[in-house]
Amino acid sequence: MDAMSELDTAGQTPPVAPVAATRGRAARLFARAPAATKRAGGRSHHVEEHAQHRTAWLRAAVLGANDGLLSTASLLVGVASAAAGRSVLLATGVAALVAGAGSMAIGEFSSVSSQRDAERADLRTEAEELRSIPRAELAELTGIYQRRGLAPELAREVAEALTEHDALAAHARDELGIDPEDLSRPLEAALISAASFSMGAFIPILVVLVVAAGARVPAVVGAALVGLGSLGALGAHLGGAPPARPALRVLLGGAAAMSIAWLVGQTFDVSVG
Repeated sequence: MDAMSELDTAGQTPPVAPVAATRGRAARLFARAPAATKRAGGRSHHVEEHAQHRTAWLRAAVLGANDGLLSTASLLVGVASAAAGRSVLLATGVAALVAGAGSMAIGEFSSVSSQRDAERADLRTEAEELRSIPRAELAELTGIYQRRGLAPELAREVAEALTEHDALAAHARDELGIDPEDLSRPLEAALISAASFSMGAFIPILVVLVVAAGARVPAVVGAALVGLGSLGALGAHLGGAPPARPALRVLLGGAAAMSIAWLVGQTFDVSVG
């Protein structure tokens, strides 16, 4: 609204009737966009928007569960191959769960906090530019809509209407790619990462707890591979991608990691109760 006050002073604000007409034209334009996108590509823009919004927590959850499952399983396979007993394996698994969950939470919190700080800094800069150079910002917004395919006159009208409604939100969304009402949430990301890591790590620990000594390594490997494949397929499905390739990719990576851990364990000729 500060930017629009300066525009009013400069005599740049359009009359009421054209703005009302612009709102109608813009509403019709953006109302048609999802349907057109759906006819062309099979998915509406509205659906893609929701997929994008859940990317942050989905990434944190899938990464945490994969990391917890694979790191703990690999560690247990390596220790078990060195002839460690159940009590040592349980202590190792629980320690890995606690340390890993804490590390994931702290790392995710720091990373997402930095992202949120950058978003806030960009919004402060944009708000200052809207106060100091409103005409240039309006021209910039108009250029964005022209590059998206609107005719110059219509692009100008849409930019003026959105600027009158909420200039900062329009620039944040269309120039910066930021939703001011939905900034990054570091605490949420940290909790999701820690919880998902713990759930993933609990699977191989449970296998060690219930399976007899002779079958522990194959059981841990099998449970880990099933879990990794399922997580890979689930992450791909929720992200809108075909599940086969991501599942195969994480299966091969997990098998390689556990094989290396088993070989490392075999190099130590020890027997720990």
